[in-house]
Amino acid sequence: MEQSIKMVLMKQTLAHQQQQMASQRTQVQRQQALALMCRVYVGSISFELKEDTIRQAFLPFGPIKSINMSWDPVTQKHKGFAFVEYEIPEAAQLSLEQMNGVMLGGRNIKVVGRPSNMPQAQAVIDEIQEEAKQFNRIYVASIHPELTEDDIKNVFEAFGPITYCKLAYGTSQHKHKGYGFIEYATLPAALEAIASMNLFDLGGQYLRVGRAITPPNALAGPPQPSALPTAAAVAAAAATAKIQAMDAVASNAVALGLTKLNALGVPPAAALPTLAAALPAAIPAVLPAALPGVIPAALPGVLPAAIPPPGVVIPPAPRVGPLPADLPPPTPAPPPPAPAAPPTLTEAEGQQQAALQQKLLDASPDTLQQQESLSISGQSARHLVMQRLMRRRASRTVLLCNMVSADEVDEALHHEIQEECSKWGSVERLVIYNERQNEDDDPSHANVKIFVQFAEPEEASATAGALNGRYFGGRTVRAALYDQDLFDHGDLSG
Repeated sequence: MEQSIKMVLMKQTLAHQQQQMASQRTQVQRQQALALMCRVYVGSISFELKEDTIRQAFLPFGPIKSINMSWDPVTQKHKGFAFVEYEIPEAAQLSLEQMNGVMLGGRNIKVVGRPSNMPQAQAVIDEIQEEAKQFNRIYVASIHPELTEDDIKNVFEAFGPITYCKLAYGTSQHKHKGYGFIEYATLPAALEAIASMNLFDLGGQYLRVGRAITPPNALAGPPQPSALPTAAAVAAAAATAKIQAMDAVASNAVALGLTKLNALGVPPAAALPTLAAALPAAIPAVLPAALPGVIPAALPGVLPAAIPPPGVVIPPAPRVGPLPADLPPPTPAPPPPAPAAPPTLTEAEGQQQAALQQKLLDASPDTLQQQESLSISGQSARHLVMQRLMRRRASRTVLLCNMVSADEVDEALHHEIQEECSKWGSVERLVIYNERQNEDDDPSHANVKIFVQFAEPEEASATAGALNGRYFGGRTVRAALYDQDLFDHGDLSG
């Protein structure tokens, strides 16, 4: 019983530690996702514009954390794009909605979504936005410095009752940072406030109002269940161990005692109720000795009792002579199964196996180097081979080679390629892969492979035909369809 309680406590401790580790991983993922939600990509910027002009144009939507403009060392000018990072995601979302296509410096700038090299963060971003929909919160930016929370609340109360109104303050408690959040009691009131107050002139400044895309405690995540107190954990462990012990004793009694009961002529139906009634009285007497000083406090009413030493159960000797008339004759033990004969292939199965082998040979690598590097291991690889044995799937993925060097890979390249490939269809996924022969190779000399997956195979075929042989930055692009099965299994070495 003592060992059972210790095992249950150990399982509870391990479960709590795993829960804490999962909570920490979730918090890190949410922090990365929130950082991505704060960034926007600004393209088609006039070469005459400077960073101050970009900052002044994007500042009304919220406080800007940084602006990153890539500069050309030869021309001493920027490359026509920039990354703007805000302090909060709502500011980035508002700038994305209201600044795309705006004329700035004689050119219509292009503001596209969040640049991300982490596709796995999209699921976390969607989860955060779904949590935000549970609240009727709106985001208000470009608030005049002289206005207070009471002023903002009095203005926005015209659309419905407000449950929360808070402006963001910095180091000084007397000067806000120009933005805040308002939560309404109903969703229609929040939507009406957004439609009516966006670009409203309040105190000489045009307000920027939009729906909040993050919950109030976005970084904390969903509430996690707290750990059990020590006394409750011990009591739960003792109760669990008690039930396990009762089940074990009952199983042993059924397995070892019914034979003797049958030999004495006692019906099992009459003996089991007595045994079941005796178990609850016998098991609590064992618990106090398992954890002295703890269990009596956790489980009141349990008195310590002496534990008898374990005995050895000796099964009854086989009876000699005729069996009693009321006992059925013993069932003879079944003979051991004979070893299975090796399966023989019929003529039809032999022809089918020969056809499968021929298909596998047809799909085998052609060159000696590919044959040497071929390996089949694991369930995914076997599944891949079986798919090759069947009808080949139409590929939706295009492989672009010799397009850029490893030094030219940056976050802007992802958007440029996606924008160019979108002319021929809907791009579902884009992967930029730096292939090196071994770990000692210089990363700058890596072979850059660009994989573009479309929604339909016809779109991929049109893209491969249009981009193959085109010049890009002084290079001749090689475009071809890539094996869809290899791409789905994460094999980018083909």
